[in-house]
Amino acid sequence: MMRVIAVGRSRDGPEADLFARYRARIRPELLLTELVDGKGSPAEIKRREGEALLAALPGQAFVIALDLDGEMLDSPAFAARLEGWLTLSRPIRFLIGGAEGLDRAVLTRADFTLSVGRMTWPHLLVRAMLAEQIYRARSISAGHPYHRAGRPDKRAFESP
Repeated sequence: MMRVIAVGRSRDGPEADLFARYRARIRPELLLTELVDGKGSPAEIKRREGEALLAALPGQAFVIALDLDGEMLDSPAFAARLEGWLTLSRPIRFLIGGAEGLDRAVLTRADFTLSVGRMTWPHLLVRAMLAEQIYRARSISAGHPYHRAGRPDKRAFESP
């Protein structure tokens, strides 16, 4: 079973709808656990949220932390990694921190650190992007045509 454990509560809106749309398509099922935002100074918030994330993990979980400094994968590489993780027979947990990011203890506990890019994204949008990429990864692994690897040659758009 896969689960996203995220700091912050989603509200009704397009981001939550998009996450729900993709998660409904994913097998094995993708569940969501939301944790309360931390309070205090930035360092205290990060520490408290980190403790909550770690407390939400089952002991044998395979943990993927989403972090700006993580490894950036293309969709086929993520699909291959996800397939490998699914064969571990361990609960898979994706961790998304709050506005202050993930505490060092969370990053240390992670089995893999994944980046969705160098830009800063709203945390609710990261959930939707992650769910879409998990769905895409499962589609790639199943040979489903959802993923279209081809893209136009960029030279076609250059001026002579």
